[in-house]
Amino acid sequence: MVKKLIILSLLVITAITLRSCGIYSFTGGDTGNAKTIQVDYFPNTATLVEPGLSQKFTEDLRDLFLTQTNLTSVPSNGDLQFEGEITGYRINPMSATAQQTAAQNRLTITVNCRYFNRDEEAKSFEKSFSFYYDYPADAQLTGSILDGAFEEIIERITQDIFSASVGAW
Repeated sequence: MVKKLIILSLLVITAITLRSCGIYSFTGGDTGNAKTIQVDYFPNTATLVEPGLSQKFTEDLRDLFLTQTNLTSVPSNGDLQFEGEITGYRINPMSATAQQTAAQNRLTITVNCRYFNRDEEAKSFEKSFSFYYDYPADAQLTGSILDGAFEEIIERITQDIFSASVGAW
């Protein structure tokens, strides 16, 4: 009798736990009543312009929301809308060697983002997001080094935008 009661209790607890997990998203995204998302092209208005950066950033931001939420992408009139521009693309020396030459360089990308939430306008914002990638000074920022830098920087900035806009944490 006690064994059956324990098994029944465990089943009830498991059922409640599984049911309650449906309320929360593992990604922390809270899109409210929104059904659609509009991610406009983010042009590169920085002093230095890297070809392809705008397209990659825009696509990665859109893909993040499509994979982490149940939103559908639309070209206009989205319930949630993102627009903005890449405002900074700079390379700075970060550390020096004993011979007073750069040992490491840092690529920093800055994105200005405007977020509009048509259902909850109080959640709308305009913010600047930035992240960097350090690489050896004797390396050229091309090929796989540039690709790796873009992957790391864009992933961090898009995650920061996701967290700021629909993050429930």
